[in-house]
Amino acid sequence: MKRIIFWIGALLIVAACSTQKSAVKVESRSNDKIVEDSVEYGMETFDAKFKTWYLLHNNPTEHRSQEYYENWNRQYVSVWNIHVNSGRKSSFFESIIGYDPNVDYGFELNHELFYYFQYVEHVLKIEIMPGAPKTIRY
Repeated sequence: MKRIIFWIGALLIVAACSTQKSAVKVESRSNDKIVEDSVEYGMETFDAKFKTWYLLHNNPTEHRSQEYYENWNRQYVSVWNIHVNSGRKSSFFESIIGYDPNVDYGFELNHELFYYFQYVEHVLKIEIMPGAPKTIRY
């Protein structure tokens, strides 16, 4: 009796699966609007105080252009990553910053990253790069 119930159950499962396959039909439409993928970038810091400091010092009247921030960020990231790889500088430089100068990260991320470097240099008093700008009032 158990074998008969098993075989009936197996047949019902096979029949149910075979009918579902024909119930779904996928069509390709040539007139559908193509949606481009949009990528959002974010910045993660390991210093909890930075976000508060950033919100207090993020003054839109003192903003520069995205190109300004990108230029400084390229320089900062390059020097930062050299410090990480050399191990000679402070133990503060532990993580590589993955910043590709060929990628458009947008104004907000470039602005926040620039401000992070300003925070490290002027608030934490850890020099990253000599000759860095002092564009923020502290």
